[in-house]
Amino acid sequence: MKIDLKKSLYSAFACALIIGASASPSKAAEVMAPSSLANSGQLTYAVAATFAPFEYMENGKLTGFDIDMITEISKRMGLDPNPMNMEFKGLIPSLQGKRADIINSGMYIKPERAAVVDFIPYMRVGNQLVVAAGNPKNVQGQDDLCGLKIAVTLGGFQEGLAKEQGAKCVAAGKKETEVLTYPSAQDAALVLQQGRADAIFNSTPGAVKQVTALPDVYAIGGKSFGPYFLVGIALRKGDTEMKKAVEAGLKSIQADGTFDALLKKYNFPKEAKNLN
Repeated sequence: MKIDLKKSLYSAFACALIIGASASPSKAAEVMAPSSLANSGQLTYAVAATFAPFEYMENGKLTGFDIDMITEISKRMGLDPNPMNMEFKGLIPSLQGKRADIINSGMYIKPERAAVVDFIPYMRVGNQLVVAAGNPKNVQGQDDLCGLKIAVTLGGFQEGLAKEQGAKCVAAGKKETEVLTYPSAQDAALVLQQGRADAIFNSTPGAVKQVTALPDVYAIGGKSFGPYFLVGIALRKGDTEMKKAVEAGLKSIQADGTFDALLKKYNFPKEAKNLN
């Protein structure tokens, strides 16, 4: 049997092109992914999914603004998002131990945190008091917390805020607030629901979601207040390659309207993206 070598080579080349085309991604990555990743092909992020509407569990699945945001940023890099859900106190150690590439967990940018990790800010939020429905203790502001029980997340920003308010109460000759600490914001909210606490602190968007979801259980206690904080994605100190990639991904979703669509989806005010 005579074999046409030229035709055989052509056919093999054509097949290789077809296979290569089908194996390649349908859309090239917009952003150059970092060369060093905790897990190849994935953007691995540490998250404490107890801070709605930033990140929380719903029907056994991670959801929230941050979860959707990092999924979109990962797409721009051509990577799959890989969440590591844990307690809040474990976030920074997991990043420093290189088990995670970033922290994506609605983390407030505070000086003590900025001393050990780098940040990419993406949102600005204030604070709100949440009380039981009907506001039985008539809490209209922080000064009304003197002598009351405040449930907070252990190690979270609100713990420090509650303790500061307790010191102010003592300085004013009033009874100190009793600060009750729990592993997660959900635990603190449950304690309030059960009547074992009088109030909790929440972010302004978090309070809106909480009260909207359970209006017969929770209510807003007074107006929102400062300090206002920037919220950021945390990275290892000096990891310039990762920072450049995540910043580029964030700019991409901001430019094409994805970021604004997520603000609307999770009922954040548009002012939240004003970082000044």
